[in-house]
Amino acid sequence: MINSRRVVTRLITNMFKFIDIGANLTDPMYEGCYHGSKKHEGDLDEVLKRAFNQGLEKIMVTGGNLEESQKGLELAKTHERLFTTAGCHPTRCGEFEDSGDPEKYIKDLTTLILSNKDKIVAVGECGLDYDRLHFCPKDIQLKYFEKQFAIAEEVKLPMFLHSRNCSDDFLDIIKRNKHRITGGVVHSFTGSKEEAAALIEEGLYIGINGCSLKTQENIDAMCSIPLERMMIETDAPWCEIRPTHAGAKFIKTTFPTKKKEKWEKGFCVKSRNEPANIIQVLEVIATARSEDINTVAETVYRNTMEMFFKES
Repeated sequence: MINSRRVVTRLITNMFKFIDIGANLTDPMYEGCYHGSKKHEGDLDEVLKRAFNQGLEKIMVTGGNLEESQKGLELAKTHERLFTTAGCHPTRCGEFEDSGDPEKYIKDLTTLILSNKDKIVAVGECGLDYDRLHFCPKDIQLKYFEKQFAIAEEVKLPMFLHSRNCSDDFLDIIKRNKHRITGGVVHSFTGSKEEAAALIEEGLYIGINGCSLKTQENIDAMCSIPLERMMIETDAPWCEIRPTHAGAKFIKTTFPTKKKEKWEKGFCVKSRNEPANIIQVLEVIATARSEDINTVAETVYRNTMEMFFKES
């Protein structure tokens, strides 16, 4: 009976095909380091094994600045299912000027992408974040968000976009520059129905993860998005769906976990998100929308393939 149950579980977990459009796999947490303190051995291989067993066909590693984009590329080269983005996150845009040569920083990002288009599939993460202006002031964010459209225009790749509490300014920049890009997705969406509609009107896709499913208002906004304009992600190791979140009641699949201090091979780390949890995002979306889970999975998979992997 136990063996039979295991077989059934395996069949169910392999039922869907996934692409995680945003996973921060270069984060030190996957090396066992939390806030500068080593808690356990690195377990990225185990994390990837769980992901692939769960049906992850492709994972896009997020590049948050030039150095991280380079690390993401090196990681992506280690496995055929790993890909990466390259760009500069709004909270890190001070690096353009801190480098002493902003144009060289832009050129280095551009060269990195052009030399590795088999593995780098999007420009970003870039955008605006007015919730964290203490990391980078608004004027610097605005300046270097717009400048990264020049990169996207030259390399002819879609954009992996970030928008937090900046809807009007973000939309203004998109409207001015959308003719320069091949498309884009606003990842980790936490805005309103109205903001979602405005982004879709500009031809963008919207990425949904655990942060997009915290409150009933978040879920209502998610339900307003046409399935044909949606992608899914984890934003691991962040944005897990916590028990206190509105979406948690729709989760059907869980994984055994242990606290980081009691790490054990084969277990997920409590409160550290990972790509395998994308099944939970799918379950919440399908149940909250009262839609067939297979249809949701197939549609978001097709959306992502058409945007980022047309030639795969």
